[in-house]
This record gives sequence, structure tokens and C-alpha cells, in this order.
Amino acid sequence: MNGALLRFYHRLPAPMRSAAASLRGFYIRSWRYGPDSERLVEEALERERWDSRRWKTWQDEKLAFVLNRAATRVPYYREQWAIRRRRGDRASWEYLENWQILEKESVRQNSTAFVADDCNVHMMFHEHTSGTTGKPLDLWWSRKAVQMWYALFEARCRRWYGVTRKDRWAILGGQLITSIDDRQPPFWVWNAALNQLYMSSYHLAPDLIPHYLNAIKRYRIKYVFGYASSLYALAQEVLHLRRNDLESTVAITNAEPLFDYQREKISAAFQCPVRETYGMAEIVAAGSECTGGQLHLWPEVGWVEVFDGLARVDDGTPGDFVCTGLLNEDMPLIRYRLGDRGALPVVVRKLCICGRNLPTLASLEGRSDDVLYTSDGRSIGRLDPVFKAQLPLREAQIIQESLDRIRVRYVPGPGFTSGTGRSIVDQLRAHMGTVEVVLEQVDAVPRDPNGKFRAVINTMHMSSRT
Repeated sequence: MNGALLRFYHRLPAPMRSAAASLRGFYIRSWRYGPDSERLVEEALERERWDSRRWKTWQDEKLAFVLNRAATRVPYYREQWAIRRRRGDRASWEYLENWQILEKESVRQNSTAFVADDCNVHMMFHEHTSGTTGKPLDLWWSRKAVQMWYALFEARCRRWYGVTRKDRWAILGGQLITSIDDRQPPFWVWNAALNQLYMSSYHLAPDLIPHYLNAIKRYRIKYVFGYASSLYALAQEVLHLRRNDLESTVAITNAEPLFDYQREKISAAFQCPVRETYGMAEIVAAGSECTGGQLHLWPEVGWVEVFDGLARVDDGTPGDFVCTGLLNEDMPLIRYRLGDRGALPVVVRKLCICGRNLPTLASLEGRSDDVLYTSDGRSIGRLDPVFKAQLPLREAQIIQESLDRIRVRYVPGPGFTSGTGRSIVDQLRAHMGTVEVVLEQVDAVPRDPNGKFRAVINTMHMSSRT
């Protein structure tokens, strides 16, 4: 939505904003769901029981199709292979290991070159990401890809947890519902087409959160979905106000890593299990957490590799996710470096206690820009133990400015003392070694353009990390 249209939208009365959201919702619903949707959901659930041999056969066949289609029908890849051939490179495009790693900037600079030449972008669903670092992407999905994706979402982000798309749900996301300076509710709209209470993540100040909680109660919400940091902010206020009238079936987190201290408070506040999910607009990888606490990958979506620089690692070492999309065959992204980090299991687990035969992630660390580096060469991916559940903090963010300087922005909670600050410094030094730690108290930790909260940021130039 452009700036002028957004300002006009913000000036609309609240009922008109909800009406506009519902109209948009009917359009989105027409893309996401069709007469075959329930069949696709059931098939997705049935595939979870496939054995490893059947999954390998399915993925190998799908990968072969996508690689051939990309090399012959997608302008960007066709040109890349033509250049290689002119240089005498006779490597076969039929083998994934012969493909170069694709960086995000290449997609950003010329996104339409990644759409197959037998497709018309005007007949496809356009997804425009706001970008975690303010650098957006334009993506196009076929109707087939959209409906398959949302069938998988229905199966593994709802049915696993005892809810369906017909239930009333609240989502905390990065769309501005009203002006950022507005201090009067509502900071949400009711999207009747999707049974969705869409709540802005930009107005989660402690004095405004009670309005959010009252809306969740008033709209009879069955489950909540959203950024882990946003759900955590709500949870803190639920517990502070000692409200016990907001019980949910499940709380589902997305788009950010879920830390143990967040899970604990969200679960206590909404009196329900908390399940982590993983996905992105590029739809080249996805996963969801089962009742056994395992984050299962969705094999239909993509093939995941882990790289340390330009070297693939298979020993459980955390590294960059490099993914090949299998779902969106009309805008295929081959060996695409996501910017996310994590690790695959060293040994394939036996059948999960949940009974599903889906691969798992050993760890999910967040974005590669959110990794800290120590002076002795170590990389630190997750620092959630620093912010233990008992610390009186509303929000906190770690920023690495140099190898020997860490800044911590924090919003104090009730009971914050100088001893709390010393505890944060001591915990950081226990993980990072001898570093200068600067504590900076703020009214609120700034969000990214898409409303996401980055718990850890590394601002060092790459050359200064070595």
C-alpha cells in the first residue's frame, strides 16, 4: 500500500478499516482456498506417514523436474548456464551440487528474471516483502503454489494443534492499522473473510496492551498467532494484570526465533501449549513444532542444505541455510541463501514420538546478521539464557558494535534494579568473554520495517569479524 493510500486508510473510521480488510480478505481467500483444498490437506497429513525411502523418491523426482525447468525455462538460470557453457563448463544441471549459490541481492535486483517464461506475472499472486533490513523482495506465486502452501499450513500449523481456518483467531503482524503516533484504540481490524483479528505489532506499549487483551476477549478468539516478541509482550501484561480469562487452544509463533523464557510466559498467560513455526515468503523451506517439541521440516516445500561460507557442512555444525524451493516451480529459487542460520541433525532420528516421519531441524538460530562474534573467533547464535524468565525486563536487544563492545537496549520491568543490570553484563561476559557492555535504557526497542523484533543485531562490517 503506497503512502498516500495508507494515510487515507488510517483516517477511515474503524468499521470502514475492518470492511476494507475484509474485502481484501475475500480476495486473498479466493487465492488460498479452492474446491480441492480439503483434499490437499488430507494428502499432506497422509504423507507424514511415508517412510524415508518413499520421501527420498518423491523429493528426487521433484528436484529433477525443478532443476530442469529452471535451467531451460527461467531466464536468469538459462543465461547463467549459457555463460558457463561458453566458458567450457560442461557440468550437468541435473545435479544440485553443480549449481552456484544464489544470493538474495540477485533476486532483489531483477526478480522477474526468476519467473518462468511460460508464465504471466499479471496472472500470478504478487507477494511483496517489506524486508527485515529494509530491502524488500518481489515474489510471484502460481495459484497452484498458493493453494498447496496454504493446504500445508492448514495441516501442519492448524490441524496439528487442534484448530482450523474456520476458527476465530488473532494474529499479531507488521501491518500498520492506524498511524504509529495514534494512542487511541482500535489497533486492530476484524477480517471477516478469514475469521481473523489482525492486530498491529507497532502499538504494544504497556499502557495500550490492555486494549489488545480486551479485544481478544471480545472477539472470542480461539487461538493466537504471531511474532514471538509480540506474543511475549502480551503475555507479560496478562500475567502482570493477573488475568485468567484469555485461555487459548494454542499459541503459534512465526517469523522470529522462540526463546525458552518467551515460551514459558506465553504458555502461562494463555494457558495453552506454545508451538514454534518456521517459514518465509520465498517458500523454499518451512517447518512446525510437534507435541514432542521437535521442529519438523516440510519436505514438499524445499531441500535444505547448511553452508559454512562456501563449504557445505553435514556434521551438525550451525551455518547458513541454502535452500532449493520445490513448491513454487514457476519462480524457482535454486540453492538460495536465505540469511537464516541453523543446523541439521547429524544422524537421522528414529520415528518421532509424535508418530510423523518428517525430517527435523537440530537448531534454528535466526538470521546470519544476528550472530555475534568473539575475539577468539567463536560465533554465538542464541543468547536467550542472558534474558532469563525471572529478569524484570519488558524488552531487550543486544547489538554488537565491535568485537569488544556490546550494547544492550532494554525496557525495564517492575523491580528492575542496578543488580539486574549487573546480571545482564555478567551473563553476556560469561558467553562472550571480556567485552565492554553498554546498557542503554529505552522506552521501546525499535522494530524493523515489517514490525519484527530483532533480539540480536550485528552491525560490524564483515572484514572486522575476522
